[in-house]
Amino acid sequence: MVFSSLVFMFAYLPLTLLIYYIVPRKGRNIFLFFINLLFYGWGEPKLIVLMLINIAVNYIGGYLVDKFKDDPKKRKLVLILTCVIDIGTLAVFKYTGMIVETVNMLPFLNLPTPQISLPIGISFYTFQTMSYVIDVYRGDAPVSKNPINFGTYVALFPQLIAGPIVRYRDVAEQLTNRKETLDEFTKGVNLFIIGLGKKVLIANQMGNLSTAMFATTDENGVVGTWVGIIAYSFQLYFDFSGYSDMACGLGNMLGFEFLKNFNYPYISKSVTEFWRRWHISLSTWFKEYVYIPLGGNRKGAKRQILNLIIVWGLTGIWHGASWNFVLWGLYYGVLLIFEKFVFKKVLDKLPSAIQHIYTMFIVVIGWGLFYFTDMSKLGTFLGDLFNFGNGICGEQALNLILSYLPLIIAAAVASTPLAAKLYAKVQNTKYIGFAQTAFVAIVLVLCTASLVNQSYNPFLYFRF
Repeated sequence: MVFSSLVFMFAYLPLTLLIYYIVPRKGRNIFLFFINLLFYGWGEPKLIVLMLINIAVNYIGGYLVDKFKDDPKKRKLVLILTCVIDIGTLAVFKYTGMIVETVNMLPFLNLPTPQISLPIGISFYTFQTMSYVIDVYRGDAPVSKNPINFGTYVALFPQLIAGPIVRYRDVAEQLTNRKETLDEFTKGVNLFIIGLGKKVLIANQMGNLSTAMFATTDENGVVGTWVGIIAYSFQLYFDFSGYSDMACGLGNMLGFEFLKNFNYPYISKSVTEFWRRWHISLSTWFKEYVYIPLGGNRKGAKRQILNLIIVWGLTGIWHGASWNFVLWGLYYGVLLIFEKFVFKKVLDKLPSAIQHIYTMFIVVIGWGLFYFTDMSKLGTFLGDLFNFGNGICGEQALNLILSYLPLIIAAAVASTPLAAKLYAKVQNTKYIGFAQTAFVAIVLVLCTASLVNQSYNPFLYFRF
């Protein structure tokens, strides 16, 4: 797809930032709009056409919704048509193959499965543009009267490919009146490199471990199988939170402030808390644009349960065109319902350590559902987690665990706020600036050295 990591970091990004700050302030959004499209469509220009269509449809939709503010029927019709086009486009590109394969399960049908490549980031920018039109309809966001500014919002390269999902109302003022400062730029550089370190130094290595473990599940034993899925859990977290940090850091370099997308989800003491901390922008989107409009918890317990099932079924299918994602979403929907209506009071009385173990057990099992698209392999994996007939730990698995143990411990510590708390205590000391700069520089050198020796390895959430 787009650029290799090294070309992006040492050619595209520095050149983009240099030109951005040379261009007069009034021309910066124009520059960003076109450089965003170049970044997105590099190597696959047809993606630019699809994005421009999305921008045009939702810009016009927002404009007409605002224009017809005194005509409720026309406003609602425009909103519905815009959302249908958005969802329809997403469905065609993302779910056509899944739909055909599902229909072909009928004994009398054998339809050819169309080969439609998935445009990277389409799930993220589609939800962004839909939220814009809905917010204009509700009066929660100002209408954009400048198509370049709106296009810049949609195609902004820091968060374009894998989020976070940025709502227009959160950056509307920044699109026209942001102020770039040296402090914000420095903050952005530090955050970008920390995110890069999460991805390259932790997520990629955990990915190597999980891949090796999943390749020999029947030989791993119970411990080896658990370590494999725990490694994948760390890979997902550091991969996605690393990208979110990089996106927020790049935004800071350009004068934007994006909302936080992760808040140490692996320290959660309930599944409910976990989803308040994981992929916050997506959870917020479904809450505001699906759950609450369906009635939320305002229409009784039965309706609330139905609403939760709908939301979590949609959350699952948003992540990918495969039934394991639907199963994963419904798995969380059912657990959240039970947590809320059945055993919340019991859970709250348990010791904190037990609450945390319970939560992480649920989450790690969930990542198994998330990983295996083949249902038979999923069943085998779930069985291997508890099948002592395969042994406690295979020899090859044990060797892998021992070789990766220091990194597993480092990943566990890095997934907690320990480092942030320690930094908060020393941030005002005399030489902390030098220490922070040295740390970031070392992380950058290590990441660069690692990337030189790696093949192309994009972020996992690029495919969603």
